[in-house]
Formats: sequence, C-alpha cells, structure tokens
Amino acid sequence: MFQPGELSPRVRNLAAGVIQRSWEWICAVGATSPDDAHGRRFRSMGERSMLAFPPGQLFNEHWIEIGAFTLVGPHVSMSVGMWNEDLDRSAPPVIRIGDRCNIGRGGSLVGRVGITIGDDVTIAPDLYVTDHNHAYDDVEVPIARQWPHEAPVSIGSGSWIGAGVVILPGTTIGEHVTVAAGSVVRGDIPDRSVVVGVPGRVVRRWHDGAWDPPLEPRATEPPDDWPS
Repeated sequence: MFQPGELSPRVRNLAAGVIQRSWEWICAVGATSPDDAHGRRFRSMGERSMLAFPPGQLFNEHWIEIGAFTLVGPHVSMSVGMWNEDLDRSAPPVIRIGDRCNIGRGGSLVGRVGITIGDDVTIAPDLYVTDHNHAYDDVEVPIARQWPHEAPVSIGSGSWIGAGVVILPGTTIGEHVTVAAGSVVRGDIPDRSVVVGVPGRVVRRWHDGAWDPPLEPRATEPPDDWPS
C-alpha cells in the first residue's frame, strides 16, 4: 500500500498544500447560509447566520428556526420528530435558536415538543439536549418500543454551557447561567447561577447584589476593547 512517507519532501509539501487549501475552500463554500438552497429549508434563518461545514445529521429542518448572527459549528446534529411521524407543516417551530448564539462542534439537539435557546447563548462542543426520552414503565415491552416521555426544554439568554453537557427533558435553565463541563441537568435552574455535576446542582447564585459564595479575585482584567 502506498504511504505518504514514500513521497519526496517537495512533492509531499505541494500535495499537502493543495489538499489543505481545497478543504478550506470546501468548508467555506459548503457552509449553510440563509440565502442558499439548504438554508431555505429551515423555517427561518436570520441574517449573517451560518451552519459550518460539514454539518451533522439534519432532519425536518422546516421545524427549526435560527436567529441572526448565530454560528452553528461543524458536525452539529439537529432533528425534529420521529422518523415515522407526519408533522403538520403549519405547526410552530420545535427547535428555536436565538440571535448571536454560538454552538460548538459535535452537539446534538433532538426535539419533538420544544427546545428553545435564548439570545447570546454560548455552547461548547459535544452538547446533548433532548425534550424526550425512552420510557421504561412497562417491563414486558422492550424499552426501545415504548412511546417516549416528553417535556419542553429552554436555555435562557446570556448563558454559557460547557463541553459535554447533557440537558434532559423538562429542563428550564434561566438567564446568565453557567453549566460546568460534563454536567447532566434536569429540572429548573434559577437565573444567574452556576451548575456543576451529575446530577447537576446549583453551587453558586447571584444574591443581594453579589455572588454567593463569593468569587475568587480575578488574576487579570479583560482588554479595553472586550465586547460589553
């Protein structure tokens, strides 16, 4: 079998440059924007928003709404409904993503009744959020063949969701909430709080004009041109 190491350094460098520039061109041209054919398959996509290439699995885009100035990273999967469901095309969107959001690579949004992400939400790679899950009530029927339980999910504006977070059905995350990497979240999370762990628990809240418990002093300050 041919090995790249068999090429001379000059030929390999030339080939590598062509491949890398070609991939950059493919990623730039292959990104989904509001005005191209794929972008028009969504219920709506706001100005200057983009789905990076290569995308993840996308299913029933007509029930997905994306705001303006939002970036969805590569390999992010978004799906609505079951494979055998006949969805009403006049029904409201099931997945709603607000303005100025950033969703990191490799995430999954799996919706059936409602997933809402507010404005200015930043999400690190490998998020998994779903509004439905397998039922196991009947011990005589395989779990995969039982109709799932379902409840809407929402993530409040201005929040930061760390890498590898799992958000389960029925979760309401308030505004300006930090969820630590690897947490599994279910239930109601109050505004201006910090969530950590499995299961996720609130370990810090904004109370009476200060964080409780207090934050440690910052080692550095942001630059003067940091966005406000």
